[in-house]
Amino acid sequence: SGVAPVGIGADSKVLSASENLAAGDKVNVWNDSGTAKVRKADATTSGKEANGFVLSAVTSGNNATVYFDGTNTQLSGLTPGAVYYLSATAGGITTTPPSGSGNVVQRVGRALSATELTFEPGEPITLA
Repeated sequence: SGVAPVGIGADSKVLSASENLAAGDKVNVWNDSGTAKVRKADATTSGKEANGFVLSAVTSGNNATVYFDGTNTQLSGLTPGAVYYLSATAGGITTTPPSGSGNVVQRVGRALSATELTFEPGEPITLA
């Protein structure tokens, strides 16, 4: 089908993790005094939108390979065909967009199977 495996030709970068990351987490790239670092994306906080994802668990202070496109294969329990949004649970995704004041609604992709999500980040919108 011409689809390359994740990591082959994928847009990725190695960044230092500022907190522990789990395999499959949606992550946010942020500026730590001039150095780009990566942390769990979180729909409860404006500015922590999903910029990418990780396929391997990383301990805080270590380097994480962050993928900015492609398919996240480190997930489970997804509904094939469903659209997913960034979750209020840090690093996670949900089929129900967050609705609380100050929450960030951001589409992150569509499930291809129970374990695969194609990463298609939308523009984050902070709720009033």
